[in-house]
Amino acid sequence: MAIAGLATQEQYNYAIIKKFVIMALLWGVLGMLTGVYIGFELAWPALNLDIPQITFGRLRPVHTSLVIFGFGGSALFATSYYVVQRTCQVRLFSDVMADFTFWGWQVAVAVSVIGYMNGFTQAREYAEMVWPVDLLIAITWVTYLIVYVMTLRQRSQPHIYVANWFFVAFILATAILHIFNNMEVPISLFSLKSYSLHAGVQDAMTQWWYGHNAVGFFLTAAFLGMMYYFVPKQAGRPVYSYRLSIIHFWALIFLYMWVGAHHLHWTALPDWTSTLAATFSIMLLLPSWGGMINGIMTLSGAWDKLRTDPVIRFLIVALSFYGMSTFEGPLMSLKSVNALSHYTDWTIGHVHSGALGWVAMISIGSFYHLIPRLWETKLWSTRLVFIHFWLATFGIVLYISSMWVAGIGQGLMLRAFDDYGNLAYTFVESVQFLFMPYVVRGLGGVFFVSGMILMAFNVAMTIRQGYRERAMLDAKLAAKLANA
Repeated sequence: MAIAGLATQEQYNYAIIKKFVIMALLWGVLGMLTGVYIGFELAWPALNLDIPQITFGRLRPVHTSLVIFGFGGSALFATSYYVVQRTCQVRLFSDVMADFTFWGWQVAVAVSVIGYMNGFTQAREYAEMVWPVDLLIAITWVTYLIVYVMTLRQRSQPHIYVANWFFVAFILATAILHIFNNMEVPISLFSLKSYSLHAGVQDAMTQWWYGHNAVGFFLTAAFLGMMYYFVPKQAGRPVYSYRLSIIHFWALIFLYMWVGAHHLHWTALPDWTSTLAATFSIMLLLPSWGGMINGIMTLSGAWDKLRTDPVIRFLIVALSFYGMSTFEGPLMSLKSVNALSHYTDWTIGHVHSGALGWVAMISIGSFYHLIPRLWETKLWSTRLVFIHFWLATFGIVLYISSMWVAGIGQGLMLRAFDDYGNLAYTFVESVQFLFMPYVVRGLGGVFFVSGMILMAFNVAMTIRQGYRERAMLDAKLAAKLANA
């Protein structure tokens, strides 16, 4: 077993994957703890404590960056590097370049967090990081693209498995999005200040082209690559329909690029542009649900595993939330619905049903599958995985249901008129209404992050167990060789 494990470690670069896994868990716990804290800050503003570094405005981008890029990004690096090596049956193109992607990404995340807490941003919604960090991310990401594509080119298998299609599309699209959204001119070489090349409504359009395609490619296509590998592997079944997966891929990739402007209904953006975006958003429902059905139907003949395998539960619940989020998104893109939902906490609920229910759950399930294979041991505690599943699921339900109540209530209050045609509620009254939903949202976050802390503990103990077992096997092997 030890010799076989050693051979596998030499055939594939697992060291880089292990580092990304550990950092994903670290950033995930820190980012979600930050999210819980800022959620409670909205309910109890006194928690801001008059300390600039921990005010909501400073910590909000810290939370999003740590969770999306720290946790989600590191999870994608880890799983994509694992999947491309296993499906192509070759080692990564360059260990040195892969190591650079690790350090470049982690430095970018860490420096961004420090910068946000100290007030260094571009003051743009989707281009917050200062220009040197943007440059570092661009270089790191292009390196990632080279490593991935060159690994595919030197594959020993003639077929490119569909998960790799999704990963390549995500890497390429994210590079294009980041570079064009962050086109800026620094004031000087030694200044962190810069001016964007975009302005006014063009800037808004560019940011939402980036913003929704970050959702479409970074947070959807990439994690579908994860789904198409780890769901069949954990279920022990082939993908339900490989043909459907290819249709899913091409339809999703074509349609997503056009939908960002549905965030700009009722703004200075030309009406035809946002209408076109809403039309493409509705069309997205078909490939999205096709992918969800393909993933869930992969369990055909293996449904009994839902009773005994908590990892399968994470993966299938993730697919369920993927289906729900990709129904809710097109619904909210309709102008009549958007008039009620826009600028309310319904949007926050929608974002987190996707972020927690889809992205986090599919990542957690994939990690629970991946980690025992990386460290060549069993999970330290399956019972803790079951507990984690229920904590996460209960936390998500509390979170999104409270935000639905908050958002729809907000929208209705701000649109209500009295018998004389005046607004029935003041803005302050709508804020007072949000107190209870915010408290419940915070409790949902507490449940979810508690599960993440349990996972981090379980993984740490699994790694420790793996090293101990390896040491014992090596000692036995050494004793046998000495006796021989």
